[in-house]
Amino acid sequence: MIKLPEYWLQCPDETINQKDQAAFEQLYLNTVNQNDCAKIQYDLAAPKWKFLNYIVEKHNLVLHGSGNPDITLFEPRKAEDISEFGDQKAVFAAADGVWPMFFAIIDREKHPMTVNNACIQFVEDDTPISDSFYLFSISQGVLQKKPWRKGVVYLLPSETFTEQPTMEFKGHTVRIKQQASLVPVKPIAQLEIAAEDFPLLSKVREHDDTRMEHYARAMQTGGAWPD
Repeated sequence: MIKLPEYWLQCPDETINQKDQAAFEQLYLNTVNQNDCAKIQYDLAAPKWKFLNYIVEKHNLVLHGSGNPDITLFEPRKAEDISEFGDQKAVFAAADGVWPMFFAIIDREKHPMTVNNACIQFVEDDTPISDSFYLFSISQGVLQKKPWRKGVVYLLPSETFTEQPTMEFKGHTVRIKQQASLVPVKPIAQLEIAAEDFPLLSKVREHDDTRMEHYARAMQTGGAWPD
């Protein structure tokens, strides 16, 4: 069993039963056949993050979270990231249903902050041997202000995307579920996300902005979260 520090999170139940799978498939097919970047009218009992995980897995898609519901074309932009992969000019997306929801609901325009976040999965010979693990942390003092908004998760075709290379972590190979496209990408659909849709909302952490290097080191080595 792979043991990680407590700041690495997992969703409570990642299984998807056959009834939900059938409903997810029908909703997806009904939506994407309507028009460009159709708004998904979600009326299912299952949580939205399970639907997003399902379509990523079954339909060769990646996802991008945003507070802007009017994007018709994603253009490559220069990002600021500690990794070489994340520091390039590209369209970034996730091969995961939960991770982009965080970016849909976090309001950095009204509440300036820095963000520590990650989504990893342990693999052997490119085969997953664990569910996804997540980390979400924002600048100290912001969490009490409830910096949430309504946003959207965009569904993007994955053909032009390349996944971030795997890395070694605590003696295992880790897949980082971030992908990048060096060319513009047109979304095929979008799903509205509210704070209550995000399954790990109550477990978002805080960090001291002056100690970012310490947090980065802890995330990369599996060390304790700096006090």
